[in-house]
Amino acid sequence: MGHHDREAMMKPGISIADRATVLQDAPDSTALVVKGVSHSYGSRQALDDVSFAVAAGNFTALLGLNGAGKSTLFSIITRLFALQAGRIGIFGHDIEQESGAALRCMGVVFQPRTLDLDLSVTQNLLYHAALHGISRREARMRSEELLSRMGLSERHNSKVRDLSGGQMRRLEIARALLHRPRLLLLDEATVGLDVKARAEILAHVRSLVTEQGIGVLWATHLLDEIQASDNLVVLHQGRVLAQGKVAHIVEKAGAHDLHSAFAQLTETSSVSGKAAS
Repeated sequence: MGHHDREAMMKPGISIADRATVLQDAPDSTALVVKGVSHSYGSRQALDDVSFAVAAGNFTALLGLNGAGKSTLFSIITRLFALQAGRIGIFGHDIEQESGAALRCMGVVFQPRTLDLDLSVTQNLLYHAALHGISRREARMRSEELLSRMGLSERHNSKVRDLSGGQMRRLEIARALLHRPRLLLLDEATVGLDVKARAEILAHVRSLVTEQGIGVLWATHLLDEIQASDNLVVLHQGRVLAQGKVAHIVEKAGAHDLHSAFAQLTETSSVSGKAAS
């Protein structure tokens, strides 16, 4: 995206039609488009001209150290924070002009736990379904299906506070899928979990991609959660340093594996203050 495109997106007087043109080049198979997004907390720049896309039926990892800007970006995409500059589209819906349609396409699992610990597993799901206007009968059917998929059927009457950390995460994923979104965002979904639970969560999410064609944006600081076949966006100090297939990023960095490529990219950026192309 050129300099003039970014300027146009930042003009407060831009028309609805002009706003839409920045997303028109994305094919129908594109789940998420982020173009020229910048965000500041006062004088501190948290995101600087961030652009990337997530395809439908694709697992895209957003890799960055703590403080890279991942959670800020998630907060903007989900409308918790106002969009200061740039454009975001979800299956062609601009999140500012068509926020309702955009958000209906999306399910989210945030890093902090957001379950009601005093409700049962099923009660948490039914409450969430009611917020989405899903009938109680349909909500029960979907809940049973999702709990079975997540291996939680036997815990349907258990209080959430009695679940393990891994079980809570699986429940949060089930809840995010209740309204059958086409895009799933997960922000550091495995933080604090043991190795087995982390592997199970990742396996569940990857199966959604292959079996149901859901687009996934998986934010993490753990390199071992990323596979060679994944699409990858490397975010560091609010800037995108590299994006594409993992193998391409490793090759372009002249490294022998992702760990070395990531170290090289982030060290170079920190020293020079410039994003790698």
